[in-house]
Amino acid sequence: MFSIWLLCYLTLGTIPVFTVSGGGNQLSPENSLIWGPGLTADVVLPARYFYVQALDTEGQRFTFSPGTNAFQVKITAPDEQFTRIGVQILDRKDGSFIVRYRMYASYKNLKIEIKVKNKHVAKSPYILKGPVYHENCDCPREDSTTWLEDMSCPQAIPQIQRDLAHFPTVDPDKIAKEIPQRFGQRQSLCHYTIKDNKVYIRTHGEHVGFRIFMDAILLSLTRKVKMPDVEFFVNLGDWPLEKKKSTQNLHPIFSWCGSTESKDIVMPTYDLTDSVLETMGRVSLDMMSVQANTGPPWEDKNTTAIWRGRDSRKERLELVKLSRKYPDVIDAAFTNFFFFKHNESLYGPIVKHISFFDFFKYKYQINIDGTVAAYRLPYLLAGNSVVLKQDSFYYEHFYNELQPWKHYIPFKNDLSDLLEKLQWAKDHDEEARNIAKTGQEFARNNLMGDHVFCYYFKLFQEYANLQVSEPKIRDGMEKVEQPDDDLFPCTCHRKKAKDEL
Repeated sequence: MFSIWLLCYLTLGTIPVFTVSGGGNQLSPENSLIWGPGLTADVVLPARYFYVQALDTEGQRFTFSPGTNAFQVKITAPDEQFTRIGVQILDRKDGSFIVRYRMYASYKNLKIEIKVKNKHVAKSPYILKGPVYHENCDCPREDSTTWLEDMSCPQAIPQIQRDLAHFPTVDPDKIAKEIPQRFGQRQSLCHYTIKDNKVYIRTHGEHVGFRIFMDAILLSLTRKVKMPDVEFFVNLGDWPLEKKKSTQNLHPIFSWCGSTESKDIVMPTYDLTDSVLETMGRVSLDMMSVQANTGPPWEDKNTTAIWRGRDSRKERLELVKLSRKYPDVIDAAFTNFFFFKHNESLYGPIVKHISFFDFFKYKYQINIDGTVAAYRLPYLLAGNSVVLKQDSFYYEHFYNELQPWKHYIPFKNDLSDLLEKLQWAKDHDEEARNIAKTGQEFARNNLMGDHVFCYYFKLFQEYANLQVSEPKIRDGMEKVEQPDDDLFPCTCHRKKAKDEL
């Protein structure tokens, strides 16, 4: 189907974000910096990536874009006639770039060249001595310790420790019987067992379509690393299930959203997980693309606060009413009505969806709960607008690492001080700008694809260590098969070496 894969380049904007620290000197290929996981052969991600930081001839960092076509990137497989790799250069407009590439085949070696006007940048060319496997290659590392080191995963993740502290031990035989009895009739659950690095599932409840997201991340993990034998239940619904004040025995339930009133074990949301797996594929909004679409510079952004969404919480109704009362302060409108009756005299007309990237034309982003936590927060933080976040007892896997007034501006759950907080932001523009920058740095450093993979693996690893009986492939379970539609199947050298022993 492919005879050659064309390298495509995506760069956006050349408007300065801040003043240049180097006095506007010439871009220096020798001084500029290149780093990141995409320069390591063994770090397999759906879309690999690395960073380029522009420096001038005096060694000072550019703090604005050095130009749309400042850097040229070429990725080839020297031993192959064709290189089936899609490449994008994402200009973050702060002097740095993300170079991401998605491989559609595996190669013996890769050669990555980064140039400025035909001069190599930093230590370019970079040779990745392989095999260099692509995302769909089923070739897991047997040694998970080495995989964790290559991925630069943290030794411990506080949220995982907090969640698992409720469960000193886990008995797979016991939960296999009790959880379906307690939740299986009323809720949508997936009962998973990973055994010998194969994934097995049995579903409970009617609405189990969202299992595709969990299936996908588990299969992706088992292609990359030998997973521990583990048995667990995933809640496919919005709301956490295990109430903190429950009179029954606590059961370990994995959920995409947690709350201060529950004891569910929190995972990265299905939305963030899917955006990682489908980067440069099916999705257009992901943690890398948003960094190249952050809108105008801070000083040129619209000073009205922006919000769009559906009517999934009564506070959203109040927000839209507030917007209609103070249209010069807040621009909030509904794109859909589902939960409440649409009273146009109160809430105005339903409006069309706007591109997520268009949110960043505005300086102030309002983040307000939906049915549970609003799963857009990672992307809002990654922009260069400041986030005003509603106080809430719902949280995603990273919320507890965020600090109010450092990463976002908080406002009360009932919105009673929202106007006051918006006025504070306008009166303290430089402080608000610094909060936006700190929130952006948090997203860049904690919510990228490799961080998501680390979180999942560490969670299952630590949970598996709590098990007091052997995980089993239970009656009614079926195997979740790896995808078989890969156009360019790989040969796994690890499996070959193992077979020869």
